[in-house]
Amino acid sequence: MTISSGTTLGGRYVLRSLLAVGGMGEVWRGEDTELDRPVAVKVLKEGAAANETFLKRFRNEAKNAAGLAHENIAQVYDYGDQEGTAYLVMELVEGEPLSTILERERTLDEARLVRIIMQTARGLDVAHDAGVMHRDIKPGNLLVAHGDAVRITDFGVSRSMDQTTLTQTGMVMGTAQYLAPELALGKPATPASDVYALGIIAFEAVVGKRPFTAATAVDIAIAHVNEAVPPLPATVSPDLAQLIKELLEKNPRKRPRTAGELIERLGSLTLREPGTVPSAPTAASAPRGEAASTSDGARTRRGGGRTMPPSIAPREYRPRPDGPPRGRSARSVGQ
Repeated sequence: MTISSGTTLGGRYVLRSLLAVGGMGEVWRGEDTELDRPVAVKVLKEGAAANETFLKRFRNEAKNAAGLAHENIAQVYDYGDQEGTAYLVMELVEGEPLSTILERERTLDEARLVRIIMQTARGLDVAHDAGVMHRDIKPGNLLVAHGDAVRITDFGVSRSMDQTTLTQTGMVMGTAQYLAPELALGKPATPASDVYALGIIAFEAVVGKRPFTAATAVDIAIAHVNEAVPPLPATVSPDLAQLIKELLEKNPRKRPRTAGELIERLGSLTLREPGTVPSAPTAASAPRGEAASTSDGARTRRGGGRTMPPSIAPREYRPRPDGPPRGRSARSVGQ
């Protein structure tokens, strides 16, 4: 079947303009004529549709993503097949991939980075609770809309706990630059594997480049397994640097094991003000841990460090006027 602007799928989804082209398919801006709303339509390429493995992955993406309802996950509306062309109808996110933002800006300020990682972790927490591992978290699969609202997309290589594997033993799935060491070794994905990918994104966002580069995808995967993570610059806040270091542990048991655990860590970070540099301690320095309030409600430590302001910290971690921060239940975050 020939796909072009004006093509109608399923009797209701009219394709308007091409948004993106990937290895397996194309993503079109479209219109749902029955509900009169814009949609994104992912169409499997003709060659991929003829490949049974690709087709099963496409169906898995529809099944896995359709079962996840959260503000930080791009919603899937429908799935169909017309004249041998499989298509997936999704929420249209008016934004741009994080990869485009990083290409343009090189680095992000720490508060913005934490905000983006926090929202991504919230979406992953819901997916993991449902038994779905994304397995391909990378900047290109994080759509950033107005106000830095994040939507996770492309569950094309995701795997639910109740699905049989579509790969041979030892086969690697995912994008090499963001691949957890255990996945590079052909081991099963866990929540900690998606958490590792967030560590790579965080490293890239504060340094301006990824920690591991090489001539081929295989060499990059080997580097994830064997090479030490390069040191972060001294301009990175100590708390954030320590968290990134833990996210990139080779052993998944040494990382925050779940997205929920990562959310808790992010909520308690002390960040350095943009443009400040670390200062050497002096005799007049305040005692370790002493803090003072700022005009925006944040808590600032001597030397320029600051805890996360209320505008960034999720509500459940904001200080209560009469007691300690609120606790967090397994399903309360992001709701």
